Amino acid sequence: MDLNFTPQEEAFRAEVQAFLKAKLPERIATKVKAGQRLTKADQDEWHAILNKRGWLANHWPEAYGGPGWGAVEKFIFDTECALAGGPRIVPFGVNMLGPVLIKFGNEAQKKYWLPRILSGEDWWCQGYSEPGAGSDLASVKTTAVRQGNHYIVNGQKTWTTQGQHANMIFCLVRTDREAKAQSGISFLLVDMNSPGVELRPIRTLDGDKEVNEVFFTDVKVPVENLVGEENKGWTYAKYLLTYERTGIAGVGFCIAALAKLQVIAAKVMKNGKPLDQDPLFAARMAQVEIDLENMKTTNLRVIAAVAGGGAPGAESSMLKIRGTEIRQEILSLIRRAMGPYALPFIEEAQYEGNADEPVGPKEAATAAANYFNYRKLSIFGGSNEIQKNIISKMILGL
Repeated sequence: MDLNFTPQEEAFRAEVQAFLKAKLPERIATKVKAGQRLTKADQDEWHAILNKRGWLANHWPEAYGGPGWGAVEKFIFDTECALAGGPRIVPFGVNMLGPVLIKFGNEAQKKYWLPRILSGEDWWCQGYSEPGAGSDLASVKTTAVRQGNHYIVNGQKTWTTQGQHANMIFCLVRTDREAKAQSGISFLLVDMNSPGVELRPIRTLDGDKEVNEVFFTDVKVPVENLVGEENKGWTYAKYLLTYERTGIAGVGFCIAALAKLQVIAAKVMKNGKPLDQDPLFAARMAQVEIDLENMKTTNLRVIAAVAGGGAPGAESSMLKIRGTEIRQEILSLIRRAMGPYALPFIEEAQYEGNADEPVGPKEAATAAANYFNYRKLSIFGGSNEIQKNIISKMILGL
């Protein structure tokens, strides 16, 4: 693989940079760079801007509204967005459900649901994890029993990210309780406004309510909301998870976070010298930079394989592991650089418009909250321990 960008690719980078300069709202970019919380309105605004330009679903085929980019264009776009302070695209509809519908959905489902994902008319969340089925996802117990033209759904999902904003949820449900664990699961699309759906927020360590529990009590779901075949949902679930895990790696966001760390380390003083000249701190920064360069190469290889018609396999697990470890290390170093100024927890500082005098450098205000919040990266999407098992089986044959 030639890792040097061609003149055409560099011209595309310039086009992306010009677009971001002209269209990315400065208010939103400022919040992203400061590590502050985004509102649903912020995310909807950025979603609409990208969709209008045709760059929202940048890995979808052109026939379904994608821009027709290759692996390198997508990599450049994601990196430049992160560096400019562009928000992470809410992944559940665009990056997770969309590819599943394109590959496994029928024509009626594609025609109906895909345009609604692009327009933002539907805000999706993910109904995978349950109290007894997290990384062991095949243990899901939420049931869907067919009665005529409907399924009757009963059960519970947990850690449902941004479910408080969603009007739709894609769920793994058990449609055959007698079959082997993976064999009796189906993939179902459920309207969150249906009678019998109840959502309860879970407050996280940083004070946010971004995750939720969702309860289903005799919820009626039309049969046409079944994706693919009944009891074949495990196949679709695995396909979706490869996209999720590749996205969790967040290469672009790692690049942006490292750039932020380098600026901080050049400003903060220790023993009369910038922190980036401290041997121990500099060594940790150098190691994370090396790891990130290696991950960038792997990421390009995985995206290139997908662009060629494949799907990310065990490589997505490799990216998930390294990407989450790198992001956690960078956040740890930012927090360490802030020293005692990272200790105070001021929840108001995580929101736009806070007029309180900062305690120490401005970067300290969200350093601890982001550090603790992103401990989740190595857990969700299948814990890193589970990813190592996948790699050992699929690549090493153990």
